[in-house]
Amino acid sequence: MAKGRADEQGAGGFVRELGFLDSTMIVAGSMIGSGIFIVSADIARKVGSPGALLLVWIVTGLLTVTAALSYGELAAMMPHAGGQYVYLREAYSPLWGFLYGWSLFLVIQTGTIAAVAVAFARYLGVMVPGIGATDWIVKPIDISAKYAISLSRQQLVGIALVVFLTWLNTRGIRLGKKIQNTFTVTKTLSLVLLIVVGVLVGRNATAIADNFGHFWELRGTTPIQPEMSFLPAAIASAGAFGIFIAFCVAQVGSLFSSDAWNNITFTAGEVKDPRRNIPLSLFAGTMLVTVLYVLANVAYLCTLTFQQIQTAADDRVATAALGQVFGPLGATIMAIAIVISTFGCNNGLILAGARVYYAMANDALFFRSTGKLNARHVPAAGLVLQGLWTCVLILPRTRLTDATGSVTYGNLYNDLLDYVIFAVLIFYVLTIAGVFVLRRKRPAAERPYRAFGYPVVPALYAVAASAIAIVLLLYQTRTTLPGLGLVLTGIPVYLLWRRSAARSGVPPADLNP
Repeated sequence: MAKGRADEQGAGGFVRELGFLDSTMIVAGSMIGSGIFIVSADIARKVGSPGALLLVWIVTGLLTVTAALSYGELAAMMPHAGGQYVYLREAYSPLWGFLYGWSLFLVIQTGTIAAVAVAFARYLGVMVPGIGATDWIVKPIDISAKYAISLSRQQLVGIALVVFLTWLNTRGIRLGKKIQNTFTVTKTLSLVLLIVVGVLVGRNATAIADNFGHFWELRGTTPIQPEMSFLPAAIASAGAFGIFIAFCVAQVGSLFSSDAWNNITFTAGEVKDPRRNIPLSLFAGTMLVTVLYVLANVAYLCTLTFQQIQTAADDRVATAALGQVFGPLGATIMAIAIVISTFGCNNGLILAGARVYYAMANDALFFRSTGKLNARHVPAAGLVLQGLWTCVLILPRTRLTDATGSVTYGNLYNDLLDYVIFAVLIFYVLTIAGVFVLRRKRPAAERPYRAFGYPVVPALYAVAASAIAIVLLLYQTRTTLPGLGLVLTGIPVYLLWRRSAARSGVPPADLNP
């Protein structure tokens, strides 16, 4: 395997500062944002029963842990900065690695950072008056029938958070890991307290009887209609198949809430003993979060009736659960927990993402400046570029007009994230398949850790994730096809960068097959 310049150590290279605990904190901290406190309401509306709600989270957890166990082999085999980008490049070709890195920069990483930053601002607004979505600094300026651009105080706080965390992470990996460890431990304890309060303190006899006494009883659901014109509408409500479709579509929320666990692979150049610590931290971090997420939903079911979960105001299920115990104070407690959670989540996302752009630049496939480290041994230019693009994504708004002609404004990045969840699944499947490909292409390569349950466990993940992706393609076509289009925009960009590298005479070390 070609060894890229992304792994250079020494006076101007990366510093291996991250131990096992630090790596686990990046895995868990990047996963836990605001989703676990919100998305269960939408999942409950889609699947229609308490049992199915828990099963969605259990299946998501199994998929995540299974993927992490498989990624462990690739991480131990290629402990290089860039992680998943490197795995796709080495298993298939530089084009596939670039398409992933391009999508990561365009929206996967930056769009997630933007969404989490505005979630931080939204919940900070619960405690600090005047930080609202309609507290305008610059009122929405319509740029088309569907889109506008604006700057509210909420958006400004989100931008300020991105700028602040970006600056902190340019100061070195040691500071970044201290922030990550502190906030991950704090929000993990917050989740544990939510679970304890819901299961033990806030036990609601009516809710328990309703949810666990009618565990699989369907209620309050609407059949999900296919968006591919050749599929008959009746197929959406065809008994068990209709339940399967709803289950797959519901995975979008839980998978998004459980995503970003792979970010530790991006920072492999800064992990001590990466061949051991990255596989271990992938398993430990994903398993910890999976257990917490399932138990958090048990807490919701012990505190709220299923109808209350489905109809929680603004989908704030966790706030509704704490409200049952603490009254109005519950909203403030939950807001504090989410502010802490989103701050720590964004620190991990910002820290890790720039390492992918660094690896791409060292393959002559991204802006040259992002392939350099500053005096503190971090890719500062990549961090700044990522931060700037994230701030740009916070400004645009979707423009929605209802039947009465009233206009409301949403956030563009929410649509973009819906668009790319399909692509994210495809990249995960391709990366897991890369375990099989590389075993064939490089059978003699050193593999300090081998994928658990190979070939059955990785194959099961690939089949299950592919099934979910196919259902999303057929039943959520309006979001999956644009998402695929966003990924494909990387093809001409890739060709342009290759041509530019050839003209400048820069020999990209890892670009040649």
